[in-house]
Amino acid sequence: MAKKTLVIQWLDEPAKHDYAAAESYLSLLFDLATVRRHVKKLRRAPMCEFKAKDLLRASALSRLGVSNSHVEHDRDKIIKGDALSPILLLRDSKNDRLVVADGYHRLCAVYSLDEDATIPSKIA
Repeated sequence: MAKKTLVIQWLDEPAKHDYAAAESYLSLLFDLATVRRHVKKLRRAPMCEFKAKDLLRASALSRLGVSNSHVEHDRDKIIKGDALSPILLLRDSKNDRLVVADGYHRLCAVYSLDEDATIPSKIA
């Protein structure tokens, strides 16, 4: 039997508040000047796409389960056909890892439905 393809709807660009959320999260990892520089690069970065499974592997993050309320909320949005905001990523070459600056719950929700799904992203 063929695998049923779930079409995930995405906004064309990350929502404005996603950059503020990324700034808040990144401020836990970097000094303020570095955070502002990274967020400025994210705003200018072109859109690209990566597979959900590759993003989780590169970030070395554990996948949140569907019992997480934020993941569950994003799964519901996907199933209803509501558009999700693309995720914001940062290459941390100093520590050789990918930082999910904003969109971790969306990433986990997508992965829980289709690990091979492509996720629109901005990466700096």
